[in-house]
Amino acid sequence: MSEAPIWHGGAVDLAAINANSAHCMPGFLGIEFVAYGPDWITARMPVTPRVHQPFGRLHGGASVVLAETVASVGASLAVDTSHSVAVGMEINANHIRPAKDGFVHATGRCESRGRTSQVWTVRIVDDQDKLVCLSRVTMAVIANERK
Repeated sequence: MSEAPIWHGGAVDLAAINANSAHCMPGFLGIEFVAYGPDWITARMPVTPRVHQPFGRLHGGASVVLAETVASVGASLAVDTSHSVAVGMEINANHIRPAKDGFVHATGRCESRGRTSQVWTVRIVDDQDKLVCLSRVTMAVIANERK
């Protein structure tokens, strides 16, 4: 997309996003939003036994939670929440390589921002910037009176 910021409210308050997520799934998994640009937002998640599968590797479901969290927050920041809300409609994920420890870093980039839907690509990498998972998330934009 263009270099013009897509964020509806202007500057993004990462501390407020993290505080708002502290008592639900993102907080439980340790997801923390750390950076943003004109049409992208990045969060990280610690790779600990809490998000491992039985073989000591990052659980694919945890990657999907991270991807949907990043896309959902990004999409919500890109709509006027006084009129509408963005909710997940479809997600897919390609798990490329395992992660066993450290952090994974997910960057969501808005590919399409329409009146009724948005499409986000979320790229998850490890601490060495190696691709762990590639996800595509479609968000529905729903009028507040319909939610």
